Amino acid sequence: MAEQKNTNQPQQDLNELLKVRRSKLAELQEQGKDPFLKTKYDVTHHSQEIRDQYDSLEGKEVTAAGRVMSKRVMGKASFCHIQDLQGTIQAYVARDCIGEESYKEFKKLDVGDIIGITGEVFRTKTGEISIHASRVDLLCKSLQILPEKFHGLTNTDTRYRQRYVDLIMNPEVKDTFVKRSRIISAIRAYLNRNGFMEVETPMLVSNAGGAAARPFETHFNALDEDLKLRISLELYLKRLIVGGLERVYEIGRVFRNEGLDTRHNPEFTLMELYQAYTDYNGMMDLTENLYRYVAQEVLGTTTITYNGIEMDLSKPFERITMVEAVRKYAGVDFDQITTLEEARAIAKEHHLEYEERHGKGDILNLFFEEYVEEHLIQPTFLMDHPVEISPLTKRKPDNPDYVERFEFFMNGWEMANAYSELNDPIDQRERFQAQERLLAQGDEEANRTDEDFLNALEVGMPPTGGIGFGIDRMVMLLTDSAAIRDVLLFPTMKTLGKENQ
Repeated sequence: MAEQKNTNQPQQDLNELLKVRRSKLAELQEQGKDPFLKTKYDVTHHSQEIRDQYDSLEGKEVTAAGRVMSKRVMGKASFCHIQDLQGTIQAYVARDCIGEESYKEFKKLDVGDIIGITGEVFRTKTGEISIHASRVDLLCKSLQILPEKFHGLTNTDTRYRQRYVDLIMNPEVKDTFVKRSRIISAIRAYLNRNGFMEVETPMLVSNAGGAAARPFETHFNALDEDLKLRISLELYLKRLIVGGLERVYEIGRVFRNEGLDTRHNPEFTLMELYQAYTDYNGMMDLTENLYRYVAQEVLGTTTITYNGIEMDLSKPFERITMVEAVRKYAGVDFDQITTLEEARAIAKEHHLEYEERHGKGDILNLFFEEYVEEHLIQPTFLMDHPVEISPLTKRKPDNPDYVERFEFFMNGWEMANAYSELNDPIDQRERFQAQERLLAQGDEEANRTDEDFLNALEVGMPPTGGIGFGIDRMVMLLTDSAAIRDVLLFPTMKTLGKENQ
C-alpha cells in the first residue's frame, strides 16, 4: 500500500495545489475583489521598451502588465518577474510603498497570475533594470499550474496541443511566430511595392483543381450540394488575369487530404501570384528578389543557416533542367531515351517501381525524386518538366514533350512551383481529358475538368507567369525550425483518446 501511495503522490500534490488556487479565488470574490471582473488596464510600456529607453525613463513612472513567472518574498520586500509580449522584467515590491493590505495580497499571488504594475524605473544594485512598484493589480487569476521552470515544457505532443503554455514557457517559440508574422508582412510589402494586388478567392469549391492532391469533401445543406475545400489558389486567380487585373496574389489556407510528417500538414498556408505578360523566367527573377528581400528584412542577412547548413541567397540561384539534373546525379540521359519501353527498361535497371499508367515523363520524374532532390541544397531552380506531370503549363515551343515550369529547391525541399501558364483553351481541354483518364484509372490526385475555367480561357488570358510558394516551409528555413508543426500555431493533431486506435 505504501508503494501505491508514493506512486500517486505527485498527482495528489497537484490536486491540492489546484484546490489552493481556487480557494484563493473564492476568497478574493468574497472580498469583492474578483479579478475576472477587471476589464481595461492601461499599459504604458512593455519590458523591452523599458530596457531600450532606460536613459530617458529612469526615475519616471511606467505601467506594465504580464504574467508572473517568478516571485521571491523576503519579509517586507519582494521581487517578481513578469512576462509580456517582449520578454520579462523584474519588479521590486515593498510593503511600505504599496501598503500593508496590498502587500499581503501580493504575497498570495501565484506563478501564472497576470498582474499590472505601476512604479518608477530604476536599476538594482546588481545592475538589473526594474520597476519599483507603487501599485500592483491582479488582472487574472491562473487556476492551472505552469510547468516547473527548470525542466520547462519539453514534451512535443503537449507543446503542440497546448501552444498557449508553449508560448509562455519557451521564449524561442514566441520568437518563431513573431518572425513568421514579419515574413508574411515582408512578402506583402514586396509584392505591393511591385504593383501586385492582394485578393481573396473561395475556399469552398465544387471542383478542387490546380494541384495534384486529394481534397477534403463536405456537404452544403442549404443548396444540397457536395463541395470540396480548395487544394490550390490557381484557377480562380487565373480567372482574375482574364478579367484584366494583370498582377494578383493571395496568401491563404489550402487543404489537402494527405499524410502528416515533418513537412506536411493537411491545412497549410500557400501564396500564389500571377503576372500577365511575363513567363517562368520572370517568375525566377521575382523569386530570387523576393527571397533576398524577405531574408534581409526579417533576419538582417541573406545568408541563412538551417540545421547547421549555410545557404547563400546573395548569389545567383542555379538553374538546371530536370533532364540535366537526372543526367548529373543518376547518370541517365533522357535525351537519349525516345520510347516508353526504353524508359521502363532503364527504370527496371535502377529498381524504380512505376505504374502501368506512367508515361516516359512520369518515369523521368521518378528518377528525379529518387536521385536528385536531396542534392539541391543551395537555392536552385529545377526547370523544364515533362508535360505528363504539368497539366496547366505551356509547352516549350522547341520541345513540346516538356513545359516551361520550374520548382524552386533549397535544403533538398521544394519551396515553390511556377509555370509559364497554359492559356490555350483547346490544349487545356485535352490536358484535362488526360487527367480524367488518370482519375478513371485510380489516380485520386488527378485534376477534373473545370468547364468555367475553360470558358475563361476561351474569353482569352494573356501570356502569364504564375508561382505558388509554401509559406510554412519558407518560415521553417528562415527560423531554423525542424518540423512544420513548429511553425504552425495550432497544427493538426489526432484527437486525444484516439492516438492508439
